[in-house]
Amino acid sequence: MKEDYYSGLRRDMLRHQIAARGIKNPRVLEAMSRVPRHLFVPERLADRAYDDSPLPISDGQTISQPYMVAWMTELLEIAEAAKVLEVGTGSGYQAAILCELAGEVFSIEKYPDLARAAEERLSILGYDNLRIRVGDGTLGWPEEAPFTGIIVTAGAPSVPQPLLEQLADGGRLVIPVGPAGMQMLNVIRRHGNDYRASDEGNCVFVPLVGKFGWKRGRVF
Repeated sequence: MKEDYYSGLRRDMLRHQIAARGIKNPRVLEAMSRVPRHLFVPERLADRAYDDSPLPISDGQTISQPYMVAWMTELLEIAEAAKVLEVGTGSGYQAAILCELAGEVFSIEKYPDLARAAEERLSILGYDNLRIRVGDGTLGWPEEAPFTGIIVTAGAPSVPQPLLEQLADGGRLVIPVGPAGMQMLNVIRRHGNDYRASDEGNCVFVPLVGKFGWKRGRVF
């Protein structure tokens, strides 16, 4: 059966790409074992959905490498009652992982077609703790702030100020920051009015375009 085939690929992904590279959070591992990644890629790429690489979706965007999804999610340290903001819905795969872990998930997507497709896909899969809207993700979602976790799935030239302001006291922001071709994955922790950042490692993402991101014509 095809579903058994994909389940086998998902187990191999977890064992060889994720756990073997040091992802230890059992909730993250369990979430990634439950989400059918092959339903979040174009049908022609379904057999490659569990490969150790990002894949193209549409509108020039990608679905992130499985390990990158796991790594960023683990860094976010999501509690069960967490209220999480995702900037860059894309295919909806990262949002599905967040829905498995958090109480409420809010996701912003720049491209309307991607947002509609992701919303439909996630609804079919039964995720009812999620809201998606189309807009400039660098502005965040102020009317729903503060968020205990914010995750940005695109590379920014610097950390958008609105996202810092919308982070709850004690919360975490995970964001790739840097120039074309290579960014540094930053984790920013808020303690009152004090923001403490750490660099976790190199990564490569599509550009974060918006008022507090890359401008049109300056994308990667």
